[in-house]
Amino acid sequence: METASERFAAVIAAFDDEPDVRLSEARGFSRGGLMRSGKLIATLRGERLLLKLPAARVQALIATGVGAPFDANKGRPMKEWVTVGFEANWPDLAREAAAFAG
Repeated sequence: METASERFAAVIAAFDDEPDVRLSEARGFSRGGLMRSGKLIATLRGERLLLKLPAARVQALIATGVGAPFDANKGRPMKEWVTVGFEANWPDLAREAAAFAG
């Protein structure tokens, strides 16, 4: 069975041909996440992938049960952030997030 780390590694590999998408070396929230033009687009949160997407897309993913709200421990969901589990297509969603950041 594939782990979340292995699945995220495949997402990272999907961006090998895009020089403006790279792994973050910063400390804190974005550490180890995928960045595009200095903006965090995707990272692991436990066994789930955390993505920055347009608010309408986030709501659609939550409404279908594919996504879950993300609140960064602030007690209020962040409009443009969502977590998804293994049932979601991580590479496709990461590409959406990269397009959104671009």
